[in-house]
Amino acid sequence: MTTHETEITAATDLCGPGGGLNPAAAGWSRTPLHRANLSGWGRTKRWEYWCVTSPTHLVAVTVSDLDFLAVNTVYVLEYARDGRPAVEFERTALVPFGRGVDLPEGIAGSGGPYGGDVVFGPEKPVGGQVRISLTHEEGGTRLRARMVTRDRRPVELDVLAALPEGHETLSVVVPWNEKQFQFTSKHTARPASGTLRIGERVLPFADDAWATLDHGRGRWPRSITWNWGAASGTTDGHTVGLQFGGKWTDGTGATENALVVDGHLDKIGARLDWTYDRADFLRPWTLRTRDSDQVDLTFTPFHDHRTRTEAVFMANRADQCFGHYSGRITTDAGDTLRVDGLLGWAEEVYMRW
Repeated sequence: MTTHETEITAATDLCGPGGGLNPAAAGWSRTPLHRANLSGWGRTKRWEYWCVTSPTHLVAVTVSDLDFLAVNTVYVLEYARDGRPAVEFERTALVPFGRGVDLPEGIAGSGGPYGGDVVFGPEKPVGGQVRISLTHEEGGTRLRARMVTRDRRPVELDVLAALPEGHETLSVVVPWNEKQFQFTSKHTARPASGTLRIGERVLPFADDAWATLDHGRGRWPRSITWNWGAASGTTDGHTVGLQFGGKWTDGTGATENALVVDGHLDKIGARLDWTYDRADFLRPWTLRTRDSDQVDLTFTPFHDHRTRTEAVFMANRADQCFGHYSGRITTDAGDTLRVDGLLGWAEEVYMRW
């Protein structure tokens, strides 16, 4: 079940001298080794997306530079439980031409030669403003965010997304062609600790809290559709991270599919078959590897975070469903693990940007 894709084991530049894809960068790695030396415009997209989950609530923060616009967001969801409905709120700050948003060539807050810290937004945000900081500290990345809800409650996030010694992550370059390509680094099963304060309430992220990172740098087609699924937690006596993608990688020879079990990453080179109901995203989804039984999972959503945007320069249709994965996975070593209620998400996103 080993992948046919090239494993990169040494630092490499994403782009060549002319700004196109460096052929030596095409492949995947167990730790981020690419320097995203993108320059100029030309459908260039840069972002850091973090989602921190717990059994009762989650928070996601995004800092992005889409060339003509920066879109920076804080999203909070408290799950429905004990007869109470779900509570969600979101703030998005739009910054024309990305003024003041400076994303590094490496992962924000990771330290090292390429991964500088990122701080965006006013110290005391009001109205539709947000403040997000992603900073490096010993043991991981510190995630901080501030916003004010529409009913004027202050919201503050302070979480450490730990990166244990030896914990492997998936980095991969997806090449549509020499001029259009994406470097993505997906981190799952990173232990999280800290607090989310909403007004006078303090919601903890403690023993069963996990952080997931989607780091992206690349040059994209005008329109694209993708699937992304991820989950983290403990199941069958192991710490497991699931990372799956679809649609956007078709025809490139690359996938963003991987399993992380107790910190060790198995890269999946096979495509996944995603089955779900686009008329009702809250019905169960299935994800299965083609021509093998390495992944055989059912995803059962409990909440659909729907986004619809229609503007002159950008359109977005996203259904990010949060829920639980169940089924089985098989490692490259041949060990079959039972997945039982692993918390995460699965999404379909269409972007015109």
